[in-house]
Amino acid sequence: MLSNKPYLIRAFYEWIVDSECTPYILVNAAYPNCKVPQEFIENNEIILNISPDAIRDLKITKESLEFHASFSGVVHIISAPVKAVLAIYANENQQGMFFDYEDDNGSDEWSTTSLPEVTEETPVEKKKSSHLRLVD
Repeated sequence: MLSNKPYLIRAFYEWIVDSECTPYILVNAAYPNCKVPQEFIENNEIILNISPDAIRDLKITKESLEFHASFSGVVHIISAPVKAVLAIYANENQQGMFFDYEDDNGSDEWSTTSLPEVTEETPVEKKKSSHLRLVD
């Protein structure tokens, strides 16, 4: 199956913009083929404002995210593999999607939180049987 990550990035981008907030992405700048301004990288990561007012020509494909942006008056072509995108979120309230780090051969899984470990001591609620029944 195709990775769901580029579709989630597009959906969250539209949701954030429609909500009149500022979409930011967090990118693993050390990922291969990641082209971002080196002077703004901190701890191998860069945060980029991708609002329609801040950038031009945004393209989100199955493999990459690309756009034109100006840094200190100089226009740069920004390009990052989708696997390098670590998060997309609204700057105003931090709501969005955060992804796991991926390596070049990594999976395309995403998560928002880790699930608690279930042990024998963990109380388990019994589910009520449904009032619905299958009709032929």
